[in-house]
Amino acid sequence: MKPGPTIPGWRYRAGVGSRVLAALLGGYLLASAVAAACAVYLPLARAEATVSGAMLGLLVYALAFMTVFACRSAARAWAWLLGPACLLGAAVLLPRAAAFLPGA
Repeated sequence: MKPGPTIPGWRYRAGVGSRVLAALLGGYLLASAVAAACAVYLPLARAEATVSGAMLGLLVYALAFMTVFACRSAARAWAWLLGPACLLGAAVLLPRAAAFLPGA
């Protein structure tokens, strides 16, 4: 009788699945945050800043996808994606939040 799947086999598959989700979802989140930050902060006309941000976002998405599989662990891959994405997202929302402060 053949033994069932071992724990390291399942752990490996879960790590690969987590990396795939990180590449797809986390990479998209990071690319969107980069595009939004470029649209807000680039000193260009609004349309040019938006298009430049979208093009840079595509490059960031491809780099994020490759970086996820180059990291040593899935947790490190998630951290490398979500950390900058959260910081850029906060930077994009900061001017809007400052407008609602009293005295602004």
